[in-house]
Amino acid sequence: MNTFTAHTDAVGGSLALSALVAVLPLLAFFIMLLGVKARAHTSAIVSLAVAILVAVIGFKMPLDLSLMSAVRGGIYGLFPIVWVILMAIWFYQVTVVSGRFEDLRRTFDRIGGGDLRIQAILIAFCFGGLLEALAGFGAPVAITATMILALGVKPLKAATTVLIANTAPVAFGAVAIPITTAGEVGGKDAAHIAAVVGHQAPFLAFFVPFILLWILDGVRGLKDAWVPAAVIGGSFAIAQWWAAVHFAYQLTDVIACIVSLGVAVAFLRFWKPRGVEGVRERYGLGAATPASVGELTGMRIWMALMPYAIVVAIFGLANLGKAIPAALKSTNVKIQMPLLKERLINGAGKPVDSSYSFAWLNNPGTLLLIAGLIVTVLYLIFNEKGRYAFTFGDAIKEIFTTAYRMRWTALTIACVLALAYVMNYSGQTVAIGEYVASLGTIYALLAPVLGWVGTAVTGSDTSANALFSKLQVTAAEHLQSNGVSGATPELLLAANTTGGVVGKMISPQSLAIAATSVEMEGKESEIFKSVLPWSLVLLAATCVLVFLQSNVLHWMVTL
Repeated sequence: MNTFTAHTDAVGGSLALSALVAVLPLLAFFIMLLGVKARAHTSAIVSLAVAILVAVIGFKMPLDLSLMSAVRGGIYGLFPIVWVILMAIWFYQVTVVSGRFEDLRRTFDRIGGGDLRIQAILIAFCFGGLLEALAGFGAPVAITATMILALGVKPLKAATTVLIANTAPVAFGAVAIPITTAGEVGGKDAAHIAAVVGHQAPFLAFFVPFILLWILDGVRGLKDAWVPAAVIGGSFAIAQWWAAVHFAYQLTDVIACIVSLGVAVAFLRFWKPRGVEGVRERYGLGAATPASVGELTGMRIWMALMPYAIVVAIFGLANLGKAIPAALKSTNVKIQMPLLKERLINGAGKPVDSSYSFAWLNNPGTLLLIAGLIVTVLYLIFNEKGRYAFTFGDAIKEIFTTAYRMRWTALTIACVLALAYVMNYSGQTVAIGEYVASLGTIYALLAPVLGWVGTAVTGSDTSANALFSKLQVTAAEHLQSNGVSGATPELLLAANTTGGVVGKMISPQSLAIAATSVEMEGKESEIFKSVLPWSLVLLAATCVLVFLQSNVLHWMVTL
């Protein structure tokens, strides 16, 4: 059978022309989504078709190879990516259908001393981050927006608050699937990428509570509550850095959110909020009164928090030492892809590894399934006097309900990954990367913009990494060959991820979810105008940080 070697000057013998043609699939995706207003899965299907045509006609890739490349990417999109998201959302749904989520919501009523601003930050930033860590893909925005609206925050401010708060945890969202995807598509160690992101995202996270205070209550809010904002943001940033660098990177946000929430609760036992009545008057609310929590006992509070402790324990055990991770990894099943094996040849004349590793046990989705089953059993055992009408069957039923609800999301992710693999294997992504890298040193400054654009359009940092990870690696390798030694592939992959973090708030999907949650349907443009300046400011800060890390601050990412 004939072999195929990707050439970056395949179109007319020109790198520039090849790169221009290679951009067509991405342009097709953006035009379909934003111009035609097509649904995400339709846009992904069209762009995949364009990518296959470009691969076959422009880059001279055999049709059977291009189609099998799409299959290879689609399989990875479904498992583990869709599997992880499915299990993450199901895990959250178990707490909802069991009735324990309501206890968690009411627990927040006890925190903050009646300060609406602090309560909003704890819900949007800490608890929303925890939801992002487990579920992501819009769930945190929808849930926390509703909770904050119930506090008395105006709809536009509530939507803006939750969208900006959702910035901090996105890189490690859905059990860090964006970073796992960057490692898989870019061919680099995901743990190394996570550690570099751990030297970028915490800088943004520290300032997010201050931004939220400004949005909620302007200068007065900053004057009254900058101290707890610094405590919450600082504890989150430190924990996020430590977990990303020294612990299981999949649990980075879980650890950071639990630590920041715990530190905040402890701090607020001694620090008395200022200007509480003033902010309530400005919001047109009555005087603060103790939260009505009925029979919310310590046991019920613990049972509401227990699922997240179990997740930490399960993931911590799976990454403990060397023996357990090695045993889990040994269960992976390596599958050679038909048609691709021995036919994809790199520039050095060696076969490209196109095999698929079926990690049926050694993946975050399965670990979340195990954690969810344990939580379900414990909820059934400790169901005080049958207070909660919840059965094991209810929990299992939610798996199928969730799967049906996210069917179009699953199709979109599978198609986006298929698109990424076709572009990678055919040489389209490499052609774009080589051409963009010709910009020289300045590219390190602009690297996060690709992630920002990708996430803004697709609504997913995972999808942005699937689209651009190979490009970032190629650009980094060329920069290094031109003497920019600090622009490592891991740094630019991290830049793509962190850039995507600040693009999430302006994505059409996020805007639509926020608008629906705060009853502002049809007014997405108002929310967009509210969050866009913050997105641009944070993007600029990310670009400068990455540029400095590629030069004078390279010691920060030398691991």
